[in-house]
Amino acid sequence: MFINKLKGLMGEDHACKYLKKKGYKILDRNYNTIFGEIDIIAKYDNIIIFIEVKKRTNNSYGNGYEAVTKSKQNKIKQVALDYISKNNISALCRFDIISIDDKDINHIENAFY
Repeated sequence: MFINKLKGLMGEDHACKYLKKKGYKILDRNYNTIFGEIDIIAKYDNIIIFIEVKKRTNNSYGNGYEAVTKSKQNKIKQVALDYISKNNISALCRFDIISIDDKDINHIENAFY
């Protein structure tokens, strides 16, 4: 369990560096509610982006983005609504996935609605 959490945090660190290079501002990390967690909340071009990060060291279980199931998407949406409400956000929002497979980063913008 600890190794998986450490691997996840390393993947999120990698994703944050990638996003910052692209001009994103990181607003929050590991935002938790009773509904679940959002790995990264960022802002880019006045859009608030809720980002799920999945890191894989090999693809024997598929690519990382494939692990963001409909159920996981619904949890992320609930957490996002909590964040929006608590922070009085009226900006446009979107949901992205960053899949880190081995060393390749796949950033899927508007991955789900």
